[in-house]
Amino acid sequence: MNKPRGRPFEPGNSFGRGRPRGSRNKATLEAERLLEQYSAPLVRKCITQALQGDAQAMRLCMDRLVPVRRDRPVRMKLPKVATAADVLQAQQAVVRAVSSGDIAPPAAESVMRVLDDVRRGIETHELETRIDQLEEANEGREQHCDDFGG
Repeated sequence: MNKPRGRPFEPGNSFGRGRPRGSRNKATLEAERLLEQYSAPLVRKCITQALQGDAQAMRLCMDRLVPVRRDRPVRMKLPKVATAADVLQAQQAVVRAVSSGDIAPPAAESVMRVLDDVRRGIETHELETRIDQLEEANEGREQHCDDFGG
């Protein structure tokens, strides 16, 4: 029939405590030590090669000097958003801004995601409020039925 295939592992670690939480790998520590020791000559060599026309060295230097540009903040007027209907008006304002060329479609997409998150938050709050009201009303009915033996 179905026999167990041996004893299960013993609970606990019999090989000691292991590496302490938060401690670093020895190889990583050694690599960091070497990089720290040779960082100045490595940077000088990279700059020298970039100045001699090495495209990869040039790219490496430029990436450090001028980091890749992040998305710029989107500045636009939106109506006050307090209800789900307000979110719809705000979304319509975003669509108008895209169609008029005031903001780029990727920026509009980001704003729409934020507005959708706000809408979900509003809806969740409204649902919680409605559930609380229904539960309170239901408790009142149960007491009323208990008073009349129902």
